[in-house]
Amino acid sequence: MTAAPPIRVHGLNHSYGKGELKKQILFDVEVEIQAGEIVIVTGPSGSGKTTLLTLVGALRSAQDGSVTIMGEELRRARPATLEQVRRQIGFIFQQHNLLAALTSLQNVELGVRASAKFPRAEHRRRAREMLEAVGLGDRMQHRPEQLSGGQRQRVAIARALASEPAIVMADEPTASLDKQSGREVVDRMRTLAKDHGTTILLVTHDNRILDIADRIVHLEDGRLSTFTDAVIANNRQMMMMLAANRQKQPLGEMIDTLDEHGFRELLEEITAESQRFLEATSLASNVAFRSMLEQGLFAFTRKLGQLLNAERSSLFQVEGDFLVLKVAENLQELGEIRFPVGSGIAGAVAETGESIRIDDAYSDPRFNQEIDRQTGFRTRSLLTLPVKNLKGKVFAVAQLLNRLDGEPFTLEDEQRFASFIQSIGVIFETQLGLARGD
Repeated sequence: MTAAPPIRVHGLNHSYGKGELKKQILFDVEVEIQAGEIVIVTGPSGSGKTTLLTLVGALRSAQDGSVTIMGEELRRARPATLEQVRRQIGFIFQQHNLLAALTSLQNVELGVRASAKFPRAEHRRRAREMLEAVGLGDRMQHRPEQLSGGQRQRVAIARALASEPAIVMADEPTASLDKQSGREVVDRMRTLAKDHGTTILLVTHDNRILDIADRIVHLEDGRLSTFTDAVIANNRQMMMMLAANRQKQPLGEMIDTLDEHGFRELLEEITAESQRFLEATSLASNVAFRSMLEQGLFAFTRKLGQLLNAERSSLFQVEGDFLVLKVAENLQELGEIRFPVGSGIAGAVAETGESIRIDDAYSDPRFNQEIDRQTGFRTRSLLTLPVKNLKGKVFAVAQLLNRLDGEPFTLEDEQRFASFIQSIGVIFETQLGLARGD
């Protein structure tokens, strides 16, 4: 029998005020979070994120609907029940909520004691270990007034995590932390979730930490939406960026007008957004974004061939033990071109992960002349590079054919090609992820 999820919210509505001043904050919220799952809630300020956190954390009574935490129904629950639930939760607040009269060590120790999980003899040891884990081993005897805002936040985080709670509720836990400190904190949370089955519900605006999430939900105007909606909301600017250019040109035409500097800037901008998709989350199947990437991938590859003075440019995808031609000038006319990894120049690059530059294709025994026969093209010189995914594995191969001046490709050509191709690879990997619905 499957255990009930630690957090189950059904039909939750919540309002503030009375009479004419009454304002509804949450509308029919539905969510279930499993043990060991990390769920991040995104959304604009004032959307109800903190209210949701306080209701799920048993800090405020639910008015309408059901909030079940660790098997306990919180609507109309007795104070003793609410307190029992709170003892199983580690809270990280935006405002730290440290006791001014206590040192860092005492504040964290108090959190361990409040959980009632450990013998008194372990309280101080656990507090010390957690303060050291968040980088405050030399600030244990300092009071809050002697600490910076970021240090106070780390004390609050240590207090929440030291007792290894069943659930962690975090409201903007990295808001006052630098990049390194924020990463250390969320990595500690991820360890808790994976090693101890801790369930984490985290509210944040910090895109740097979205990658720790198992799931992202979006709260706006009091309504909780799916991850697809979250992606659309957080990436609307990206999806509209190219369509809204002032000339209203088709993407391919617009890219053709750019010089190398402008092309590089545009490529870097889209690559950065694609990188966020890949690192932060599993991708939603968004039709508008996918269509833009498919169009852009062809245009970028063609433009890159033009910049490097090549007659043709192409992109192959590794599919299991085969390479499949995915981007080429006349792809629809060619039909499917598929050959084994290890076969031909592109196949050799896919197999070894090393680039290959050839001055005379037909004199190289690795060259697959059958592809020329299929396409009706006469290859002279080639420049072929591996395209690696975020894990460092070759998942595609990029190729330039025949310099227009008849000369072979140079080392400088290879270096320029390489400076662009990994960016195009990120866009290609994103497009593939969208196509699979990953």
